Amino acid sequence: MIQQNIPLKEHSNFKIGGPAKFFLDVKNSDDLIAGLREWGGRGSIFVLGGGTNVLFSDAGFDGLVIKNSIKGIELRGNSLVVGAGEKFSDILNYCIDNSLSGLEWSGGLPGTAGGAVRGNAGAFGGETKDNVEKVRSVNYVTLQDIERTNPKCGFSYRNSIFKSEAAGSEIITQVTFNVQVRDRENIKAIIDKNIEYRKNKHPLEYPNLGSIFKNVLFDNIKEDKKLELMLYIKTDPLPVIPVAKLIFLAGLTGKRIGDVMISEKHTNFIVNMGEGKASQVKELIKVVKEKIKEQFDVNLEEEIMYV
Repeated sequence: MIQQNIPLKEHSNFKIGGPAKFFLDVKNSDDLIAGLREWGGRGSIFVLGGGTNVLFSDAGFDGLVIKNSIKGIELRGNSLVVGAGEKFSDILNYCIDNSLSGLEWSGGLPGTAGGAVRGNAGAFGGETKDNVEKVRSVNYVTLQDIERTNPKCGFSYRNSIFKSEAAGSEIITQVTFNVQVRDRENIKAIIDKNIEYRKNKHPLEYPNLGSIFKNVLFDNIKEDKKLELMLYIKTDPLPVIPVAKLIFLAGLTGKRIGDVMISEKHTNFIVNMGEGKASQVKELIKVVKEKIKEQFDVNLEEEIMYV
């Protein structure tokens, strides 16, 4: 089941990255268990969802990349049970077709259900944690099937137990969302509006990784800078200062290193203009972090993952 030397740039929305020494594409839990047994704990494991927020090294990955392609969408009462590898776009299409409300905030959200849970993805005032009832995962080593209810998932701002304590030891296999039957046309209108906003405001015409940095919680802004920045507060759903605004104010719009550039359309995006390299992205991120620290005394934290 395990393949070798698979180019990771082909599995990245950024189109950057060297080869995975070993690669396993799993379509269901049985595939996952069989593949993990074949792997036998020989080295590091990285779980890949939609590849929309992962910066792969130019050298690639020297362990096993597990591509989570576990699909399936099933309505059970007011619970929507989905495979962790389902794209959010497909989940929303199902919601529209079946008049299911609750996930409208995620219109245009890239990536998969498992990735959204891991990073507690959020947009338009909503967060993944608001809709999650329970999450199932499998431990790499013990092969134990684990089920957690929402309170056990350790959700916080752009974080969860799967990104902290269970990182590197579990793979999410199934997510159950709470939904309600509502007016189909209203659901579709909200989702379409959010998708259209992203198309207009985000540089989706270029390979990208979405927002590079987490927005900065206003409570974490130093007191002597709060007055200067309070005009830019937005709810996300907590009061934050958008990093895109900080980067704009720092004069870094359009800053380019090689073939990677800070987007002129949305400055919290770095876009690949052609043959971008991970090393160039890292260098550009370093420039941004140093400049924002110097000008606003803010330590930016990446939202993307490095692999």
